[in-house]
Amino acid sequence: MISGIITKVAGPLVIAEGMRNANMFDVVRVSKQRLIGEIIEMHGDKASIQVYEETSGLGPGEVVESTGVPLSVELGPGLIGAIYDGIQRPLNEIMKVAGNNLTRGVEVPSLDHKKKWHFNPSVKPGTKVQAGDVIGTVNETNAVLHKIMVPNKVSGTVKSIKEGDYTIDDTVAVIENSGKEINVTMAVKWPVRIGRPYKRKLSPDILLTTGQRTIDTLFPIAKGGVAAVPGPFGSGKTVVQHQLAKWAAADIIVYIGCGERGNEMTDVLNEFPELKDPRTGNSLMERTVLIANTSDMPVAAREASIYTGITIAEYFRDMGYTVALMADSTSRWAEALREMSGRLEEMPGEEGYPAYLGSRLAQFYERAGRVIVNGTGDTEGALSVIGAVSPPGGDISEPVSQATLRIVKVFWGLDASLAYKRHFPAINWLTSYSLYTDQLTNWFKENASEDFMELRGRLMSLLQDEAELQEIVNLVGMDALSSGDRLKLETARSIREDYLHQNAFDSIDTYTSLKKQVLMMRAILLSYDKSSEALKNGADIDLLMKMDIRERIGRFKYVEESDIDTEFGAISAVIDQEIEDVIERSED
Repeated sequence: MISGIITKVAGPLVIAEGMRNANMFDVVRVSKQRLIGEIIEMHGDKASIQVYEETSGLGPGEVVESTGVPLSVELGPGLIGAIYDGIQRPLNEIMKVAGNNLTRGVEVPSLDHKKKWHFNPSVKPGTKVQAGDVIGTVNETNAVLHKIMVPNKVSGTVKSIKEGDYTIDDTVAVIENSGKEINVTMAVKWPVRIGRPYKRKLSPDILLTTGQRTIDTLFPIAKGGVAAVPGPFGSGKTVVQHQLAKWAAADIIVYIGCGERGNEMTDVLNEFPELKDPRTGNSLMERTVLIANTSDMPVAAREASIYTGITIAEYFRDMGYTVALMADSTSRWAEALREMSGRLEEMPGEEGYPAYLGSRLAQFYERAGRVIVNGTGDTEGALSVIGAVSPPGGDISEPVSQATLRIVKVFWGLDASLAYKRHFPAINWLTSYSLYTDQLTNWFKENASEDFMELRGRLMSLLQDEAELQEIVNLVGMDALSSGDRLKLETARSIREDYLHQNAFDSIDTYTSLKKQVLMMRAILLSYDKSSEALKNGADIDLLMKMDIRERIGRFKYVEESDIDTEFGAISAVIDQEIEDVIERSED
């Protein structure tokens, strides 16, 4: 055991001497209280240690012990449904040991080492296997079949494997390679700062459907894609992430509350077990891992929580699952980096953030992707990352937002003015973008509609035209506009209020299938096209604006999925009838 002596304590930073034989990123135990820390810098025998717990009361002369291993997470059955802190300590178990107060230095295993799981082998003795191959399964919850894989860098022939009830420490299989026997258990450890390996990355050309119209239609994210949700306080970042967690086409959800306010994380912890999973009808927690690391917890643990979360997400990706990771928010993590950088007396970059802020963010987001995982065959897994960014005052010109935007391919810019108007999701359609759109064109044609991209393009151009026309209206009033422009404004209002506005708390409107999205777009554009034609034939613009069908198109989003074809047919018929009436009345 390598041990040293503390010479300096500066908040979460501890300097210890006598650590010559320790390694970078080794986990250490600090003082008699055995606080958890990680070596982040070495100068000769001096180690700079980032302590993941409160350091008040520590002083020079106390002992630091290195464990000799990097900060790692324990991966195995028991992860799903768990609620961890930033360094993968289960909060429920800590509460049993320490009560409601998070005691310093408390040591609790990440997974339950006493619980027995029923192991079903999926290979037989004599089978040749390699790293990443699935050798058996465990029914972890009703929603998740936990696959037990051959550990990294292990290959050979299965010598013995047997069905039965085992703890995660029991040997479930023995693999023989060149006369050497390797015992395989259901749990493995993995260093959090190292991405888990895979065979190759695939092109992001499959949509991650979310059921949120603004996202799926205008600013789609691909499976294995990365997105940022920047926005000021109260603009709905957390609700957007909740909606994605509930409705995105992902098998597993990993939700990291990284330095957010305690009450927001409390909402998550209270809501998620109550939320019904639309796939199974059971609790959403049956396919969710929560990492709770609030703003009143030690600042250094924010960095650990980000890496802990993405390593757990990669583990499930390696099983062939589609995983969605929500990080709320990366700004708090960046603030932790800034604080540690300042205490290390490094040369600051813009606004005091470390010069390596961009590369750290990139290292995190680049672990996302749709990949062919290790093992025999071509099993596909995907890890999509959605990071919330909380720029002070909603100003996205600040360094964290700008560094994030250089990395991610989807930008869902939340707008305070839309939120004040109660337009949710408050994604600004004029400033947001998705760089996956072109790669998803063929997918939309095959899976949604041949003319999906054309419909989407028309919606976008009408919204852009509205922004230009609105400037004219603000200057000289509505009377200055032609009848055609007034119709454009009315159609854009319909797109905003009837299509882009979506009620997350309405049982029907909370999720919209792609088929329904196509029919809703067609209904709005059909009304616009027929009205434009009627205008050319002399119809009165005021009568066109007052047609009853506009209200029915607005209510289309509240129609059950089973009735959408019938309703669209009825809307088409009524549009024709009402426009005929308008033309007749205009002639009179």
